[in-house]
Amino acid sequence: MELFFDLVLVFALIEVVGRVVPDLFSEDLSLRWLSLLYTFVLALPLLWLWTTTAHITSRFDCRNRRIQLLILASAFALLVMSTSLPYAFIQRGAFFAVPYVLVHVGRPLLLRPLLREHDAIRRLYTRRAIWASASGMIWLAGAVVQGPTRVLLWSVAITVDLVVARFSWPVPGIRREPTSAWAMASSSHLPERYQQLLLIALGETVVSIGLAYSQNPATLGATAALVVASVSSVLLWRIYFYRAGQVLAEAVAMSSNRAVVGQNIGAAHVIMVLGIIAAATGSEIVLAQPGGQSQPAWLAVILGGPAIFLFGRSRLERIVYNRLAVRRLIGIAALVLLAPPLLFGPPLLAASAAAVVLLGVAVADARRASGRPPEAPSPSA
Repeated sequence: MELFFDLVLVFALIEVVGRVVPDLFSEDLSLRWLSLLYTFVLALPLLWLWTTTAHITSRFDCRNRRIQLLILASAFALLVMSTSLPYAFIQRGAFFAVPYVLVHVGRPLLLRPLLREHDAIRRLYTRRAIWASASGMIWLAGAVVQGPTRVLLWSVAITVDLVVARFSWPVPGIRREPTSAWAMASSSHLPERYQQLLLIALGETVVSIGLAYSQNPATLGATAALVVASVSSVLLWRIYFYRAGQVLAEAVAMSSNRAVVGQNIGAAHVIMVLGIIAAATGSEIVLAQPGGQSQPAWLAVILGGPAIFLFGRSRLERIVYNRLAVRRLIGIAALVLLAPPLLFGPPLLAASAAAVVLLGVAVADARRASGRPPEAPSPSA
């Protein structure tokens, strides 16, 4: 059931990339830079819907028919939202906002009857429904208007959703108790789901690369771009799974505060997925136009995507091993320092430089692990 939901997310992330790439080729300079904001405004609600669904399947038995129907309804809502992405800011805003609001308001209300013996979790879902209703007004207001006003309202709405979740949906008069899904006995489920989320994002990258190559002339430059993009995807996979990405369940189990560690792990994965989406966008740009001179907005995704990924991965290492990930920070610094000179070169050169930086990080990881036993996690909390 969860893997079926994940298939819809793959389509959703592909549509996000497909929505942003044409704007990056626009002659309108302001639209190019706005498209970077579009990536976050459109991707974050999709990822938040995935996250909240993963927490439901961690709390409840997926063999329950009511839970199965909720997952299927959530998958359908995600599908409808995804189909609206090509027109998200000019038309069909209701097709994006209404399913999102209905799911986040409706699911807590439908789940409350299943929690008669769990008052703390019932109160949690009550608070969530209240906040979802409040932010839902902003989402629906954004669906009524168009253009920059819609972008602004939806930016505010997703910010509200994420911030209040960080503070466990506070509502005056309704008590908050520790009720995190990360603290439940089945502590391996959510770590596995977040590992799968990374694979979903990388799968979207592979599909986007393949589609972009098949839709453009198979020139020598495009073929070289295909090789570079494929190698970069493999390196992202390698950097993630060495080694913190492999031991998430052990880190959560060893933690003295599973809720905090789990919340931080989730945030780090969302950051990494955003970086992968940006990197996939950059790969499509390079495949479509490997030659010529790079544009600043193009470099922002070609180099910025790997940099965001490395930042999220450094946060994950901090959480799992309680140490500063120096190799990844050096990689981020290298990507930033390479940006000014790469403005004078073609996009293919920028993508190749990003791949070399990722290769350097992966080789440094391999050298550190050489001849040593696997390192046990030592979580920060």
